[in-house]
Amino acid sequence: MSRWNTEAGIRTTEVGELRVSYVPDGVGRLRSRGWFPGTTDDDWARHPDVLDESDALVASMGGLLVEHGDRALLIDAGFGTVSQADDPANAHVGAITTGSFLDNLAALGRTPDQVEAVAYTHLHPDHIGWSDRFARHLVAAPEWDHRHGGELDAIADRVETIGDGDEIFPGVRVLATPGHTPGHTAYVLESRGERLIALGDSFHSPVQIEHPGWRVALDADQEAGIEARRRLVDELDDRRTRAFGIHFADVQFGRVRANAWHPEH
Repeated sequence: MSRWNTEAGIRTTEVGELRVSYVPDGVGRLRSRGWFPGTTDDDWARHPDVLDESDALVASMGGLLVEHGDRALLIDAGFGTVSQADDPANAHVGAITTGSFLDNLAALGRTPDQVEAVAYTHLHPDHIGWSDRFARHLVAAPEWDHRHGGELDAIADRVETIGDGDEIFPGVRVLATPGHTPGHTAYVLESRGERLIALGDSFHSPVQIEHPGWRVALDADQEAGIEARRRLVDELDDRRTRAFGIHFADVQFGRVRANAWHPEH
């Protein structure tokens, strides 16, 4: 086992005046060849460190807490309490176990009423699971327009739509990255000359930094997803910008160098 195929715990870093922490909710397994349907055994033989003993990708699940002084913002809200057994008939996802989000948020010194808003990268279930606990919700307009009902109906009266370039919190701006979903959103954090991009599900694994052209089975628009990844890789390879990949096992914070992922220690 290594950090590349291990579930992440709480991790905290600084971006200028911003304190940024991963809030774990749990972990799922993504079937490497099912999630990336065009890949081969030879492709994965070159990246053995990211696979667990079942040849699956370890996808940490949770959210990103951004703090500026006494103020706090969340980017995504975990999956909720989920216990899903491994089903071989599911071509994309294996076992999932989540439910620790609120406990880990408390360990970081915050309760839901101390978070002024949740900003969503997109509205898939593993990013909105604890949404009903929070009072204010920020969603890209195209993402909200393409939503499905269910649990989102419970927060509809607390949703504000946001657009590309909007500053939603001190030092946090919206970066439209459609592809995985119609309104998928990354967030750019900047403070005192430091910069970090929360990638959302533009990327599900650090291997995509090297292979942004790999197709993702669950991308709503696969070509747009590839375009977004290539644009983000180019933007990250500037020796200034760090990134956060929410599903990147325990190597979620890092930098891009020569089209490869270099995690922070």
